[in-house]
Amino acid sequence: MPGRDQRSTYAPGGRTLTDWRPEEPAFWAAGADRVARRNLVWSIFAEHLGFSVWLMWSVSSAYLMSMGFDFTAQELFLVVAAPNLLGSLLRLPYTFAVPRFGGRTWTTISALLLLVPTLLFAFFVQRPGTPLWVFVVIAATAGLGGGNFASSMANINFFYPAARKGAALGLNAAGGNLGVALIQLFLPVLVGGAGLFGLVAAGDGGIHLERAAWLYAALAVVAAVGAWFGMNNLTVASARPRESLAVLRHRHTWVVSFLYLGTFGSFIGFSAAMPLLIRTSFWVPGGGPAGTGVQFAYWAFIGALVGSIARPLGGWLADRYGGARVTAWSFVGMGAGAVAVLWVLGRLADNPGQAATIAEANQAWFAPFLLAFLVIFAASGIGNGSTYRMIPLIWAREARRIGADGSPQRAAAVAQATRNASAVIGIAGSIGALGGFLIPLSFAAPWVADPAAAVRGAFAVFLGFYVLCLLVTWFVYTRRTFLVSRLPSLAEARV
Repeated sequence: MPGRDQRSTYAPGGRTLTDWRPEEPAFWAAGADRVARRNLVWSIFAEHLGFSVWLMWSVSSAYLMSMGFDFTAQELFLVVAAPNLLGSLLRLPYTFAVPRFGGRTWTTISALLLLVPTLLFAFFVQRPGTPLWVFVVIAATAGLGGGNFASSMANINFFYPAARKGAALGLNAAGGNLGVALIQLFLPVLVGGAGLFGLVAAGDGGIHLERAAWLYAALAVVAAVGAWFGMNNLTVASARPRESLAVLRHRHTWVVSFLYLGTFGSFIGFSAAMPLLIRTSFWVPGGGPAGTGVQFAYWAFIGALVGSIARPLGGWLADRYGGARVTAWSFVGMGAGAVAVLWVLGRLADNPGQAATIAEANQAWFAPFLLAFLVIFAASGIGNGSTYRMIPLIWAREARRIGADGSPQRAAAVAQATRNASAVIGIAGSIGALGGFLIPLSFAAPWVADPAAAVRGAFAVFLGFYVLCLLVTWFVYTRRTFLVSRLPSLAEARV
Protein backbone atom coordinates (compact mmCIF):
# COMPACT_ATOMS: atom_id res chain seq x y z
CA MET A 1 0.00 0.00 0.00
CA PRO A 2 1.18 3.55 -0.65
CA GLY A 3 0.88 4.49 2.99
CA ARG A 4 3.00 1.50 4.08
CA ASP A 5 5.71 2.20 1.51
CA GLN A 6 5.71 5.82 2.49
CA ARG A 7 6.14 5.13 6.19
CA SER A 8 8.98 2.72 5.45
CA THR A 9 11.12 5.64 4.23
CA TYR A 10 11.19 7.20 7.71
CA ALA A 11 14.54 7.07 9.48
CA PRO A 12 15.60 8.71 12.75
CA GLY A 13 17.24 12.04 12.02
CA GLY A 14 16.31 12.03 8.33
CA ARG A 15 12.61 11.88 7.52
CA THR A 16 12.51 12.72 3.83
CA LEU A 17 9.45 11.54 1.86
CA THR A 18 10.15 10.83 -1.79
CA ASP A 19 6.58 9.79 -2.60
CA TRP A 20 3.88 12.30 -1.76
CA ARG A 21 0.55 12.35 -3.66
CA PRO A 22 -2.08 13.98 -1.42
CA GLU A 23 -4.48 14.58 -4.33
CA GLU A 24 -5.00 10.80 -4.66
CA PRO A 25 -7.77 9.73 -2.22
CA ALA A 26 -6.33 6.22 -1.72
CA PHE A 27 -2.88 7.57 -0.92
CA TRP A 28 -4.34 10.14 1.47
CA ALA A 29 -6.45 7.58 3.31
CA ALA A 30 -3.58 5.07 3.58
CA GLY A 31 -1.75 7.21 6.15
CA ALA A 32 -0.79 10.44 4.40
CA ASP A 33 -3.46 12.29 6.36
CA ARG A 34 -1.80 11.34 9.66
CA VAL A 35 1.61 12.42 8.38
CA ALA A 36 0.22 15.76 7.24
CA ARG A 37 -1.52 16.25 10.57
CA ARG A 38 1.67 15.58 12.55
CA ASN A 39 3.59 18.09 10.43
CA LEU A 40 0.80 20.61 10.86
CA VAL A 41 0.89 20.31 14.66
CA TRP A 42 4.61 21.03 14.92
CA SER A 43 4.35 23.73 12.28
CA ILE A 44 1.65 25.49 14.31
CA PHE A 45 3.74 25.28 17.48
CA ALA A 46 6.88 26.69 15.85
CA GLU A 47 4.97 29.41 14.04
CA HIS A 48 3.11 30.30 17.24
CA LEU A 49 6.42 30.92 19.00
CA GLY A 50 7.64 32.94 16.03
CA PHE A 51 4.66 35.27 16.25
CA SER A 52 5.07 35.60 20.02
CA VAL A 53 8.72 36.59 19.71
CA TRP A 54 7.89 38.88 16.79
CA LEU A 55 5.35 40.82 18.87
CA MET A 56 7.21 40.62 22.19
CA TRP A 57 8.16 44.27 21.94
CA SER A 58 4.57 45.36 21.31
CA VAL A 59 3.70 44.96 24.99
CA SER A 60 7.13 45.05 26.66
CA SER A 61 7.82 48.52 25.20
CA ALA A 62 4.95 49.86 27.32
CA TYR A 63 6.90 48.83 30.45
CA LEU A 64 10.28 50.33 29.53
CA MET A 65 9.49 53.73 31.04
CA SER A 66 8.45 52.01 34.28
CA MET A 67 11.88 50.34 34.37
CA GLY A 68 13.80 53.60 34.20
CA PHE A 69 14.22 54.03 30.44
CA ASP A 70 13.79 57.65 29.34
CA PHE A 71 11.87 57.19 26.07
CA THR A 72 8.87 59.10 24.74
CA ALA A 73 5.76 57.39 23.38
CA GLN A 74 6.72 58.34 19.83
CA GLU A 75 10.17 56.80 20.28
CA LEU A 76 8.61 53.60 21.60
CA PHE A 77 6.40 53.35 18.50
CA LEU A 78 9.64 53.18 16.50
CA VAL A 79 10.80 50.28 18.67
CA VAL A 80 7.46 48.54 18.09
CA ALA A 81 7.68 49.09 14.31
CA ALA A 82 11.25 47.79 13.89
CA PRO A 83 10.52 44.02 14.18
CA ASN A 84 7.77 44.26 11.60
CA LEU A 85 10.01 45.80 8.96
CA LEU A 86 12.61 43.04 9.17
CA GLY A 87 9.88 40.41 9.54
CA SER A 88 8.25 41.51 6.29
CA LEU A 89 11.58 41.55 4.42
CA LEU A 90 12.48 38.05 5.65
CA ARG A 91 9.24 36.41 4.58
CA LEU A 92 10.26 36.04 0.95
CA PRO A 93 13.62 34.30 1.58
CA TYR A 94 11.96 32.19 4.28
CA THR A 95 9.44 31.00 1.69
CA PHE A 96 12.19 29.86 -0.66
CA ALA A 97 14.05 28.22 2.22
CA VAL A 98 11.44 25.44 2.35
CA PRO A 99 12.15 24.13 -1.18
CA ARG A 100 15.87 24.70 -0.65
CA PHE A 101 16.35 23.00 2.75
CA GLY A 102 13.10 21.10 3.33
CA GLY A 103 10.25 21.92 5.70
CA ARG A 104 11.58 19.86 8.59
CA THR A 105 15.11 21.21 8.32
CA TRP A 106 14.09 24.83 7.93
CA THR A 107 11.54 24.72 10.74
CA THR A 108 14.32 23.47 13.03
CA ILE A 109 16.72 26.20 11.89
CA SER A 110 14.15 28.99 12.09
CA ALA A 111 13.16 27.91 15.61
CA LEU A 112 16.79 28.06 16.76
CA LEU A 113 17.16 31.51 15.20
CA LEU A 114 14.61 32.75 17.74
CA LEU A 115 17.36 32.50 20.34
CA VAL A 116 18.94 35.64 18.84
CA PRO A 117 16.12 38.10 19.66
CA THR A 118 15.17 36.44 22.94
CA LEU A 119 18.68 36.37 24.42
CA LEU A 120 19.44 39.92 23.28
CA PHE A 121 16.13 41.01 24.80
CA ALA A 122 16.97 39.35 28.14
CA PHE A 123 20.37 41.04 28.29
CA PHE A 124 19.53 44.65 27.36
CA VAL A 125 16.18 45.17 29.13
CA GLN A 126 18.13 44.93 32.39
CA ARG A 127 20.30 47.93 31.44
CA PRO A 128 18.34 51.23 31.71
CA GLY A 129 21.22 53.22 30.27
CA THR A 130 20.92 51.52 26.86
CA PRO A 131 20.30 54.16 24.12
CA LEU A 132 17.25 54.09 21.88
CA TRP A 133 19.07 53.05 18.70
CA VAL A 134 20.32 49.87 20.40
CA PHE A 135 16.76 48.92 21.30
CA VAL A 136 15.62 49.60 17.74
CA VAL A 137 18.31 47.24 16.41
CA ILE A 138 17.57 44.57 19.03
CA ALA A 139 13.85 44.84 18.41
CA ALA A 140 14.45 44.45 14.68
CA THR A 141 15.99 41.00 15.28
CA ALA A 142 12.58 39.88 16.56
CA GLY A 143 11.59 40.05 12.91
CA LEU A 144 13.19 36.60 12.62
CA GLY A 145 9.97 35.35 14.20
CA GLY A 146 7.90 37.16 11.58
CA GLY A 147 9.59 35.26 8.78
CA ASN A 148 8.43 31.94 10.25
CA PHE A 149 4.89 32.49 9.03
CA ALA A 150 5.84 32.46 5.35
CA SER A 151 7.96 29.30 5.52
CA SER A 152 5.37 27.53 7.67
CA MET A 153 2.48 28.34 5.33
CA ALA A 154 4.50 27.46 2.23
CA ASN A 155 5.49 24.13 3.78
CA ILE A 156 1.98 23.10 4.88
CA ASN A 157 0.64 24.04 1.44
CA PHE A 158 2.59 21.07 0.01
CA PHE A 159 1.21 18.56 2.52
CA TYR A 160 -2.53 18.93 1.91
CA PRO A 161 -4.81 18.29 -1.10
CA ALA A 162 -6.54 21.29 -2.66
CA ALA A 163 -9.88 20.42 -1.04
CA ARG A 164 -8.32 20.60 2.45
CA LYS A 165 -5.90 23.48 2.02
CA GLY A 166 -8.36 26.12 3.26
CA ALA A 167 -8.84 24.45 6.63
CA ALA A 168 -5.18 23.42 7.01
CA LEU A 169 -3.79 26.84 6.09
CA GLY A 170 -6.43 28.53 8.24
CA LEU A 171 -5.52 26.46 11.30
CA ASN A 172 -1.81 26.95 10.70
CA ALA A 173 -2.20 30.70 10.35
CA ALA A 174 -4.59 30.99 13.30
CA GLY A 175 -2.22 29.05 15.54
CA GLY A 176 0.52 31.50 14.64
CA ASN A 177 -1.67 34.57 15.02
CA LEU A 178 -2.70 33.39 18.48
CA GLY A 179 0.93 33.86 19.48
CA VAL A 180 0.28 37.60 19.34
CA ALA A 181 -2.66 37.39 21.72
CA LEU A 182 -0.93 35.07 24.18
CA ILE A 183 2.28 37.09 24.42
CA GLN A 184 0.21 40.22 25.05
CA LEU A 185 -1.89 38.46 27.68
CA PHE A 186 0.77 36.55 29.60
CA LEU A 187 3.90 38.70 29.29
CA PRO A 188 2.61 41.29 31.80
CA VAL A 189 1.90 38.44 34.24
CA LEU A 190 5.28 36.77 33.65
CA VAL A 191 7.23 39.97 34.25
CA GLY A 192 5.23 41.06 37.31
CA GLY A 193 3.60 44.03 35.63
CA ALA A 194 -0.04 43.03 36.04
CA GLY A 195 -2.33 40.41 37.45
CA LEU A 196 -4.70 38.22 35.48
CA PHE A 197 -8.31 39.25 36.09
CA GLY A 198 -8.03 38.53 39.80
CA LEU A 199 -6.73 34.99 39.28
CA VAL A 200 -3.09 36.04 39.62
CA ALA A 201 -1.87 39.05 41.57
CA ALA A 202 0.57 41.55 40.12
CA GLY A 203 4.11 41.15 41.37
CA ASP A 204 5.42 43.48 44.05
CA GLY A 205 9.12 43.10 43.23
CA GLY A 206 9.22 45.39 40.20
CA ILE A 207 9.15 44.65 36.47
CA HIS A 208 11.40 41.83 35.18
CA LEU A 209 11.03 41.72 31.39
CA GLU A 210 13.90 39.26 31.05
CA ARG A 211 11.73 36.47 32.47
CA ALA A 212 9.60 36.36 29.31
CA ALA A 213 12.71 36.21 27.13
CA TRP A 214 14.17 33.26 29.02
CA LEU A 215 10.89 31.37 28.77
CA TYR A 216 10.56 31.85 25.00
CA ALA A 217 14.21 30.97 24.45
CA ALA A 218 13.53 27.63 26.16
CA LEU A 219 10.35 27.09 24.12
CA ALA A 220 12.29 27.80 20.92
CA VAL A 221 14.61 24.92 21.76
CA VAL A 222 11.58 22.68 22.35
CA ALA A 223 10.17 23.69 18.95
CA ALA A 224 13.47 22.93 17.23
CA VAL A 225 13.71 19.47 18.81
CA GLY A 226 10.06 18.72 18.02
CA ALA A 227 10.43 19.80 14.39
CA TRP A 228 13.60 17.70 13.95
CA PHE A 229 12.01 14.52 15.25
CA GLY A 230 8.36 15.11 14.33
CA MET A 231 8.33 16.67 10.86
CA ASN A 232 9.26 15.61 7.32
CA ASN A 233 11.00 17.00 4.29
CA LEU A 234 9.24 16.51 0.94
CA THR A 235 11.16 16.03 -2.28
CA VAL A 236 8.09 17.28 -4.20
CA ALA A 237 8.51 20.63 -2.43
CA SER A 238 11.62 21.44 -4.44
CA ALA A 239 11.60 24.58 -6.55
CA ARG A 240 14.11 26.97 -8.07
CA PRO A 241 13.92 30.58 -6.88
CA ARG A 242 13.99 31.86 -10.46
CA GLU A 243 11.11 29.54 -11.34
CA SER A 244 9.15 30.62 -8.27
CA LEU A 245 9.78 34.32 -8.89
CA ALA A 246 8.13 33.91 -12.28
CA VAL A 247 4.83 34.43 -10.44
CA LEU A 248 5.81 38.09 -10.11
CA ARG A 249 4.77 38.46 -13.75
CA HIS A 250 1.26 37.31 -12.90
CA ARG A 251 -1.08 40.24 -12.20
CA HIS A 252 -3.00 38.32 -9.56
CA THR A 253 0.16 38.03 -7.45
CA TRP A 254 0.17 41.78 -7.00
CA VAL A 255 -3.57 42.17 -6.59
CA VAL A 256 -3.77 39.52 -3.87
CA SER A 257 -0.67 40.94 -2.15
CA PHE A 258 -2.26 44.40 -2.14
CA LEU A 259 -5.42 43.01 -0.56
CA TYR A 260 -3.39 41.09 2.00
CA LEU A 261 -1.63 44.30 2.96
CA GLY A 262 -5.07 45.63 3.86
CA THR A 263 -6.14 42.58 5.87
CA PHE A 264 -3.08 41.08 7.52
CA GLY A 265 -1.26 44.41 7.55
CA SER A 266 -4.08 45.82 9.66
CA PHE A 267 -4.11 42.80 11.97
CA ILE A 268 -0.39 42.81 12.70
CA GLY A 269 -0.03 46.60 12.72
CA PHE A 270 -2.85 47.25 15.16
CA SER A 271 -1.78 44.27 17.28
CA ALA A 272 1.67 45.82 17.60
CA ALA A 273 0.39 49.31 18.38
CA MET A 274 -2.58 48.46 20.62
CA PRO A 275 -0.76 48.29 24.00
CA LEU A 276 0.90 51.67 23.50
CA LEU A 277 -2.30 53.25 22.18
CA ILE A 278 -4.17 52.19 25.31
CA ARG A 279 -1.32 53.21 27.58
CA THR A 280 -0.87 56.70 26.16
CA SER A 281 -4.59 57.54 26.20
CA PHE A 282 -6.09 55.68 29.16
CA TRP A 283 -3.37 54.72 31.66
CA VAL A 284 -0.47 56.26 33.56
CA PRO A 285 2.07 54.48 35.79
CA GLY A 286 2.14 55.04 39.50
CA GLY A 287 0.56 53.68 42.64
CA GLY A 288 1.95 50.18 42.12
CA PRO A 289 1.96 47.98 39.04
CA ALA A 290 -1.76 48.61 38.39
CA GLY A 291 -1.18 52.31 37.67
CA THR A 292 -4.05 54.77 37.18
CA GLY A 293 -6.82 54.47 34.61
CA VAL A 294 -7.41 51.53 32.25
CA GLN A 295 -4.75 48.84 32.66
CA PHE A 296 -3.54 48.19 29.11
CA ALA A 297 -2.23 44.73 30.01
CA TYR A 298 -5.80 43.53 30.63
CA TRP A 299 -7.15 44.53 27.23
CA ALA A 300 -4.36 44.78 24.63
CA PHE A 301 -4.48 41.07 23.79
CA ILE A 302 -8.21 40.92 23.00
CA GLY A 303 -7.94 42.43 19.53
CA ALA A 304 -5.27 39.94 18.45
CA LEU A 305 -7.29 37.10 19.98
CA VAL A 306 -10.44 38.06 18.06
CA GLY A 307 -8.49 38.43 14.81
CA SER A 308 -6.79 35.07 15.28
CA ILE A 309 -10.04 33.24 15.97
CA ALA A 310 -11.70 34.94 13.00
CA ARG A 311 -9.01 33.82 10.55
CA PRO A 312 -10.12 30.18 10.12
CA LEU A 313 -13.69 31.46 9.97
CA GLY A 314 -12.63 33.54 6.99
CA GLY A 315 -11.25 30.43 5.28
CA TRP A 316 -14.46 28.53 5.96
CA LEU A 317 -16.62 31.38 4.67
CA ALA A 318 -14.42 31.60 1.57
CA ASP A 319 -14.94 27.89 0.87
CA ARG A 320 -18.70 28.38 1.20
CA TYR A 321 -19.33 31.77 -0.41
CA GLY A 322 -16.19 32.58 -2.38
CA GLY A 323 -13.01 34.26 -1.21
CA ALA A 324 -13.47 37.48 -3.16
CA ARG A 325 -16.96 38.08 -1.81
CA VAL A 326 -15.87 37.48 1.79
CA THR A 327 -12.79 39.66 1.33
CA ALA A 328 -14.91 42.50 -0.03
CA TRP A 329 -17.21 42.39 3.00
CA SER A 330 -14.21 42.27 5.33
CA PHE A 331 -13.08 45.64 3.96
CA VAL A 332 -16.57 47.00 4.56
CA GLY A 333 -16.26 45.91 8.19
CA MET A 334 -12.77 47.37 8.56
CA GLY A 335 -13.92 50.66 7.09
CA ALA A 336 -16.85 50.81 9.52
CA GLY A 337 -14.50 50.10 12.42
CA ALA A 338 -12.10 52.83 11.28
CA VAL A 339 -14.96 55.36 11.17
CA ALA A 340 -15.93 54.40 14.73
CA VAL A 341 -12.33 54.70 15.97
CA LEU A 342 -12.03 58.16 14.40
CA TRP A 343 -15.23 59.22 16.14
CA VAL A 344 -13.93 58.06 19.55
CA LEU A 345 -10.48 59.62 19.03
CA GLY A 346 -12.16 62.96 18.36
CA ARG A 347 -13.62 62.85 21.87
CA LEU A 348 -10.48 61.91 23.80
CA ALA A 349 -8.50 64.55 25.64
CA ASP A 350 -4.84 64.75 24.59
CA ASN A 351 -2.57 63.30 27.28
CA PRO A 352 0.98 64.36 26.34
CA GLY A 353 2.20 64.47 29.93
CA GLN A 354 0.52 61.22 30.99
CA ALA A 355 -1.59 63.05 33.59
CA ALA A 356 -3.72 60.89 35.86
CA THR A 357 -6.71 63.30 35.67
CA ILE A 358 -6.78 63.15 31.87
CA ALA A 359 -6.39 59.37 31.81
CA GLU A 360 -9.33 59.01 34.18
CA ALA A 361 -11.44 61.41 32.08
CA ASN A 362 -10.72 59.44 28.93
CA GLN A 363 -11.64 56.22 30.69
CA ALA A 364 -15.33 56.82 29.94
CA TRP A 365 -14.59 56.41 26.22
CA PHE A 366 -12.60 53.20 26.54
CA ALA A 367 -15.51 50.80 25.93
CA PRO A 368 -16.49 52.29 22.53
CA PHE A 369 -12.78 52.60 21.68
CA LEU A 370 -12.22 48.89 22.33
CA LEU A 371 -15.43 47.83 20.58
CA ALA A 372 -14.52 49.78 17.44
CA PHE A 373 -11.10 48.15 17.37
CA LEU A 374 -12.61 44.69 17.83
CA VAL A 375 -14.71 45.27 14.70
CA ILE A 376 -11.50 46.02 12.79
CA PHE A 377 -9.73 42.97 14.24
CA ALA A 378 -12.63 40.61 13.48
CA ALA A 379 -12.99 41.89 9.92
CA SER A 380 -9.24 41.78 9.28
CA GLY A 381 -9.04 38.22 10.64
CA ILE A 382 -11.83 37.08 8.34
CA GLY A 383 -10.16 38.89 5.44
CA ASN A 384 -6.83 37.21 6.23
CA GLY A 385 -8.38 33.77 5.85
CA SER A 386 -10.44 34.55 2.76
CA THR A 387 -7.62 36.32 0.92
CA TYR A 388 -5.15 33.49 1.53
CA ARG A 389 -7.78 30.97 0.45
CA MET A 390 -7.96 32.73 -2.92
CA ILE A 391 -4.29 32.05 -3.69
CA PRO A 392 -4.28 28.25 -4.23
CA LEU A 393 -7.65 28.48 -6.00
CA ILE A 394 -6.36 30.98 -8.54
CA TRP A 395 -3.39 28.81 -9.47
CA ALA A 396 -5.36 25.57 -9.33
CA ARG A 397 -7.80 27.10 -11.79
CA GLU A 398 -4.95 27.86 -14.16
CA ALA A 399 -3.71 24.25 -13.90
CA ARG A 400 -7.13 22.88 -14.86
CA ARG A 401 -6.82 24.59 -18.23
CA ILE A 402 -3.79 22.47 -19.16
CA GLY A 403 -4.23 18.98 -20.61
CA ALA A 404 -7.04 16.52 -20.04
CA ASP A 405 -8.20 15.27 -16.67
CA GLY A 406 -5.81 12.52 -15.52
CA SER A 407 -3.18 13.31 -18.14
CA PRO A 408 0.54 13.69 -17.30
CA GLN A 409 0.34 17.31 -18.49
CA ARG A 410 -2.46 18.04 -16.02
CA ALA A 411 -0.58 16.30 -13.17
CA ALA A 412 2.56 18.33 -13.91
CA ALA A 413 0.49 21.54 -14.07
CA VAL A 414 -1.14 20.77 -10.71
CA ALA A 415 2.27 20.17 -9.10
CA GLN A 416 3.58 23.43 -10.57
CA ALA A 417 0.44 25.26 -9.40
CA THR A 418 1.15 24.13 -5.83
CA ARG A 419 4.71 25.48 -6.06
CA ASN A 420 3.43 28.74 -7.57
CA ALA A 421 0.82 29.12 -4.83
CA SER A 422 3.48 28.59 -2.16
CA ALA A 423 5.62 31.29 -3.76
CA VAL A 424 2.69 33.72 -3.87
CA ILE A 425 1.88 32.93 -0.24
CA GLY A 426 5.39 34.09 0.65
CA ILE A 427 5.22 37.20 -1.53
CA ALA A 428 1.77 38.21 -0.26
CA GLY A 429 2.83 37.49 3.32
CA SER A 430 5.91 39.67 2.91
CA ILE A 431 3.97 42.60 1.49
CA GLY A 432 1.15 42.18 3.98
CA ALA A 433 3.51 42.21 6.95
CA LEU A 434 4.66 45.71 5.96
CA GLY A 435 1.49 46.92 7.63
CA GLY A 436 3.05 45.95 10.94
CA PHE A 437 5.77 48.50 10.24
CA LEU A 438 3.72 51.24 8.58
CA ILE A 439 0.91 51.45 11.16
CA PRO A 440 3.09 51.99 14.29
CA LEU A 441 5.33 54.31 12.25
CA SER A 442 2.31 56.40 11.23
CA PHE A 443 1.37 56.76 14.91
CA ALA A 444 4.92 57.87 15.73
CA ALA A 445 4.84 60.39 12.84
CA PRO A 446 7.84 62.54 13.82
CA TRP A 447 6.76 65.07 11.18
CA VAL A 448 3.54 65.78 13.17
CA ALA A 449 4.09 67.82 16.35
CA ASP A 450 0.89 66.65 18.08
CA PRO A 451 0.93 62.86 18.72
CA ALA A 452 -2.87 62.73 19.04
CA ALA A 453 -3.25 64.48 15.68
CA ALA A 454 -0.85 61.95 14.15
CA VAL A 455 -3.06 59.05 15.30
CA ARG A 456 -6.23 60.69 13.99
CA GLY A 457 -4.60 61.51 10.67
CA ALA A 458 -3.34 57.94 10.36
CA PHE A 459 -6.83 56.53 10.80
CA ALA A 460 -8.20 58.86 8.14
CA VAL A 461 -5.59 57.43 5.76
CA PHE A 462 -6.47 53.87 6.79
CA LEU A 463 -10.14 54.51 6.05
CA GLY A 464 -9.30 55.73 2.55
CA PHE A 465 -7.09 52.69 2.00
CA TYR A 466 -9.90 50.28 2.98
CA VAL A 467 -12.22 51.95 0.50
CA LEU A 468 -9.56 51.52 -2.20
CA CYS A 469 -9.11 47.83 -1.30
CA LEU A 470 -12.87 47.32 -1.54
CA LEU A 471 -12.95 48.89 -5.00
CA VAL A 472 -10.03 46.75 -6.20
CA THR A 473 -11.69 43.56 -4.92
CA TRP A 474 -14.93 44.48 -6.65
CA PHE A 475 -13.29 45.50 -9.92
CA VAL A 476 -10.96 42.50 -10.32
CA TYR A 477 -12.83 39.61 -8.72
CA THR A 478 -16.52 40.29 -8.15
CA ARG A 479 -17.67 42.55 -10.99
CA ARG A 480 -19.71 40.23 -13.22
CA THR A 481 -19.10 42.04 -16.49
CA PHE A 482 -15.36 41.98 -15.83
CA LEU A 483 -15.40 38.25 -15.09
CA VAL A 484 -17.28 37.43 -18.26
CA SER A 485 -15.60 39.73 -20.73
CA ARG A 486 -12.02 39.81 -19.48
CA LEU A 487 -11.31 36.72 -17.35
CA PRO A 488 -13.90 34.06 -18.18
CA SER A 489 -11.77 31.36 -16.58
CA LEU A 490 -12.48 32.87 -13.15
CA ALA A 491 -16.05 31.62 -13.44
CA GLU A 492 -14.78 28.05 -13.25
CA ALA A 493 -14.19 28.28 -9.50
CA ARG A 494 -15.02 30.54 -6.63
CA VAL A 495 -11.98 32.65 -6.07
